[in-house]
Amino acid sequence: MDEVLPRLRTADFDSQLPEELIAQQPAARRGESRLLVVRRTGPLEDLRFADLPSLIPAGDLLVLNSTRVRHARLLGTRPSGAPAEVLLIRPTAEGTWIAMGKPGSALRPGKRISLGEGIAVETVEVMEDGSRRVRFHGATAEAAIQRFGRLPLPPYIQREPTADDDERYQTVFAERESSVAAPTAGLHFTQDLLTQLAARGVRIARLELEVGPGTFRPVEVEDPRRHPMHPERFTIPAELPRAIRETRERHGRVWAVGTTVVRALEAAVDATGDLAAGGGETRLLILPGYRFQVVDRLLTNFHLPRSTLVMLVSAFAGWETIRAAYHHAITQRYRFYSYGDAMVII
Repeated sequence: MDEVLPRLRTADFDSQLPEELIAQQPAARRGESRLLVVRRTGPLEDLRFADLPSLIPAGDLLVLNSTRVRHARLLGTRPSGAPAEVLLIRPTAEGTWIAMGKPGSALRPGKRISLGEGIAVETVEVMEDGSRRVRFHGATAEAAIQRFGRLPLPPYIQREPTADDDERYQTVFAERESSVAAPTAGLHFTQDLLTQLAARGVRIARLELEVGPGTFRPVEVEDPRRHPMHPERFTIPAELPRAIRETRERHGRVWAVGTTVVRALEAAVDATGDLAAGGGETRLLILPGYRFQVVDRLLTNFHLPRSTLVMLVSAFAGWETIRAAYHHAITQRYRFYSYGDAMVII
């Protein structure tokens, strides 16, 4: 098990990142990013993402998150004409949607935001966590998204999305629209690279975890164990537990592509220690000291300071190992966050 910090503090996961290292654009071509190899014992190694196949032995299992990013950002106006914004998170069984928005005063119960063409979003309820339950007038939510929806780029990308983002902020294996953010470790993969991996005898499987806006939320409490973890829904296909069992029987390793895959796999372990197929919702918060039950290797991007994601990778690799890796990445001018470079922990 990884080391446990003497006293777990959110400040221990803070760091100073030069603003110019926050990638505002994707690499010129998909798959051309850099790859930092982080070994729990051993030196760091600077490679290119195209070198990934040389690191994964035949017989290992690579697990991808196949979620697609929904065009969930809706810009509209209040009755006064002032601008307002709604970010759709997920539909409810009652036909409404859970959403966020700004300014908060525009999303009080009974208030409407006009999108245009007679279509409006009305706030029905303010939830305990501050999110809103909203309903659509003048069209279905699906029609409103089709007509007015914009891709919700992360808040640290300080520009409006372009047509290029419609392609580059989706993975090449994305399927059902269900997320408000991309599983960014998967953005580096090209179809050719996946074909190379399969040809080398690497097994590839998929699951789905619906990435929510809480993935960008910093931990604000001093003790991260008190952080109210955001919920995310996931689906484990029936064939995935079998693929993992077969990989274990061949003494292979399970590689998670992204922290979203880690959370889904670790949350789906049942009381017997086996991975259970089916759907669920997780609030799993992984901190140093956590004992991983499914994932052996992790491919991920570089994450925000004080975030649950940097805490997760610290739990996986070891706190001091990740501190050293991030220091190296900064000094070597790696690109950070969603459109940035990648690291693989082996």
